[in-house]
Amino acid sequence: MIDFVHTSSARFATRLAFFAAGFAMACCAPMVPYIKSNVGVDEGQFGFLLLCLGLGSLIAMPATGIISARRGARPMVMLGGIGLFLFLPILAAATSPFLLGIALFLFGASLGTLDVAMNIHGAEVEGRERRPLMSSFHALFSVGGLFGAGFMTVLLSLNVPLVLSASAGAVLVAMATFVAGPRLLHAKTSEPEPLIMPRGIVWLLALLSAIAFLAEGAILDWGALLIIDRQLAPTENAGIGYILFSIAMVFARLAGGMIVQRFGELRVLVYGGVAIIFGIVIILTSPWHPIALFGFFVIGLGAANLVPILFSAAGRQKKMPAGLALASVTTIGYAGILMGPVLVGVAAKATDLLMAFWLVAFLTALIPLAARFVARI
Repeated sequence: MIDFVHTSSARFATRLAFFAAGFAMACCAPMVPYIKSNVGVDEGQFGFLLLCLGLGSLIAMPATGIISARRGARPMVMLGGIGLFLFLPILAAATSPFLLGIALFLFGASLGTLDVAMNIHGAEVEGRERRPLMSSFHALFSVGGLFGAGFMTVLLSLNVPLVLSASAGAVLVAMATFVAGPRLLHAKTSEPEPLIMPRGIVWLLALLSAIAFLAEGAILDWGALLIIDRQLAPTENAGIGYILFSIAMVFARLAGGMIVQRFGELRVLVYGGVAIIFGIVIILTSPWHPIALFGFFVIGLGAANLVPILFSAAGRQKKMPAGLALASVTTIGYAGILMGPVLVGVAAKATDLLMAFWLVAFLTALIPLAARFVARI
């Protein structure tokens, strides 16, 4: 018989972990213009610094999977949360590219650790309760993102110093982590499946996931700078774009099951990809600031349910075992959100930031173009 009291507590802890990860990640969005100014680099150099964040996460992710399989996800959830608490203020305090690169690497490693561990723990809770819960867990990541961006934007708008604002956000991450800790399951997962290169249709699913995540990463890391570049809002309010994006993501993900059931995967993929493109076009071309900012909301609506559909298709395809396919698609997909912003920085250095976002729109067009192949799986 299932211990519903115990699993209910573990379910709450998992949601706290997802919330903390989304909150910490989103706190960075309004801070980006200040951090970039503190270290005195251009868009191209800043893009390469963001590579440190991606490298930290990509190194930590497979290691976390192995350790969680042997010792359970609980200690890795705690380690990731504590790392975010420690390194978020250091990001704000960095005054040289070297120090910022180190801080980004460690922050990225902490985020990657928490990301993998909380998903492993969520799968364990889902298995014990024998009902689907992962969509609701991921919705809490978006809720955390909404609150993180809003919290940091409010503090910066009140002229609270950057380091103090980041420290306040870090304290909230620590509180969520330590409240969750005692409620996490003391459980070990099965031995991890080896990560292998994707095959057949899995390559397409991995590529499309990376593109979908790239669009999310571009809004997170470059959205505030795009707002400043287009003079849509003052620096202290530049986080408004990510807030609007997060609001749309929360509502669209909470209703994701109903949306997919009502319209089908093919239409959601097509309409979602088109919405991202349309949102970018609005931001880059609209002469009316409120309409341009509304483009961030449109992008959030479009992006919200793309990745869940692609992950679901990875579990259904027959070219590879489901576990191996999901591992491949997840890893390559997360590379999109972590490494994609670096490509945006390189493109912005070679041309300008507006042209870099046109490139994101061009790549996103591959999703609706390939949607029919995904829907056939």
